[in-house]
Amino acid sequence: MEELKHECGVAMIRLLKPLSYYEQKYGSWRYGFNKLYLMMEKQHNRGQEGAGIASVSLSKEPGTEYMFRERAEGKDAITEIFSRVTEDMAGELLMGHLRYSTTGKSGLTYVHPFLRRNNWRAKNLCLCGNFNMTNIDEVFHFLTQHGQSPRIYGDSYITLELMGHRLDREVERLYAIAKEQGLKDTAITDYIDNHIEMANVLKTTMSHYDGGYVMCGLTGSGEMFSVRDPWGIRPAFYYRDDEMIALASERPVLQTTFNLQAEDICELQPGEALIVHRNGESQLEQIMPPQPLSACSFERIYFSRGSDLDIYQERKRLGEQLTPSILKAIDGDVDHTVFSYIPNTAEVAFYGMTDGFRKLHGDVRTEKVVWKDIKLRTFIADNSERNDLAAHVYDISYGSLKPYEDNLVIIDDSIVRGTTLKESIFNILDRLHPKKIVMVSSSPQIRYPDYYGIDMSHLEELCAFRAAISLIQDRGMQELIAETYKACKYSSASLNHVRNIYAPFTVEDINTKIVNMLRPEGMQSPVELVFQSIEGLHHACPNHPGDWYFTGHYPTPGGIRLVNQAFVNYVEQVLKMQL
Repeated sequence: MEELKHECGVAMIRLLKPLSYYEQKYGSWRYGFNKLYLMMEKQHNRGQEGAGIASVSLSKEPGTEYMFRERAEGKDAITEIFSRVTEDMAGELLMGHLRYSTTGKSGLTYVHPFLRRNNWRAKNLCLCGNFNMTNIDEVFHFLTQHGQSPRIYGDSYITLELMGHRLDREVERLYAIAKEQGLKDTAITDYIDNHIEMANVLKTTMSHYDGGYVMCGLTGSGEMFSVRDPWGIRPAFYYRDDEMIALASERPVLQTTFNLQAEDICELQPGEALIVHRNGESQLEQIMPPQPLSACSFERIYFSRGSDLDIYQERKRLGEQLTPSILKAIDGDVDHTVFSYIPNTAEVAFYGMTDGFRKLHGDVRTEKVVWKDIKLRTFIADNSERNDLAAHVYDISYGSLKPYEDNLVIIDDSIVRGTTLKESIFNILDRLHPKKIVMVSSSPQIRYPDYYGIDMSHLEELCAFRAAISLIQDRGMQELIAETYKACKYSSASLNHVRNIYAPFTVEDINTKIVNMLRPEGMQSPVELVFQSIEGLHHACPNHPGDWYFTGHYPTPGGIRLVNQAFVNYVEQVLKMQL
């Protein structure tokens, strides 16, 4: 319901045969680009702010371009960049990226891929990724201490410069070896191009980072790579055969694009890199020691496409597991209850929820109560008008339940800020005059910011946090805020002290306060919230234990440091308390 964004979607293809092979077999020089286009369109859910592609040709002569890049902004960016592709851009190495910003920075400057040029083929580097780094200050300091001066302060550009610096050192290492062997002129260049060890570059680059990432890149000499963070926070999947190697952020993308079965596809493991050399040989290399697995559970709940074999079943389980709590909320009166969902990502959880009730009760009443309209063009209005228009993004099916007799159970995948509930959903549902509204979330309460990709970095944005603060104030417990502030500012950075804010309250306490905060003025229908439990989350998604936004258990030191700083910022800037 409340759209979340995060970086991003990646797609890579390495064609292992001569380009003429694909034109003869598939009838078009665009074979690689056509497949890349499909991979990006199938991941359009992961980024609608911008898109970019890059290609490298291994056969171009000196004096002609061999490394190409196209980028565009907006929801139609994919179509725009592929409309610019010409035959001279055809290459064996192809890479694509879809962007959702987590930093608030916009403009073509921030659209991936990023390109670092050099007159030596091997020193050219093109980089894109699905990542957010928590310690970019430290990496920036490292670069400047070594004499570099990055043009832009941002994790993407700084990563490009750091990896480019390490790639330069790798080329220089090979240059020295070639000279020792008595090689001269272009023989030195050929030696370097054919002996680049990207594992060296990745190991000396990624060891500096704290965060969640899948980093992908191409070099001008024909190296291709993708590396995953050692906690496995961000996902990547790949496929290899004798014609090509392909990698994407989601498994169904590869299945659909190349007509594959799920078992044909492998997942890149934590800290592992897939490296494809200039000669087409590929290898898996452990770049960083794997850490305790913290694969993002929000990928399963919300971000990834529900068409994935495992994700579909996981989302159904998330819905079905809520049956007992919902049954309690409606006082067991299934006969006078209508079940529905918020379109569109909660639909699969809705199927699981209704399956659970059918097992208990037999047939149940289901309706499509809420409709999501095409986005209204709110940019034409001023602020007050825009708020009114935004409230009408959703609409209802009038007459879908009996007024004052039927309960309405409606499920969503998450409740984050609560803005859409307060400004739109609750108002329109109240028009149906349900006996009671049970608002269900297939995920637990989101209590903490995410620093590994999702665009929720401020505590005060989260309705669960605002509810906890309100409860503290209601009960005269302001000293807890002061103690937590001091702990966050002065105590050990290895503990998430913000967890103390929630400690005095039950889930039900916070649920009740959220309802009180989000009920629009004049709303008549009673409302109860039902959230997924932490235990239920892990039971439904056993292979994705990353749950820091729900529990505060951040897997990296950078996440802990940033959440503590977020609380300090909240007290000083929002509450404006002097402690």
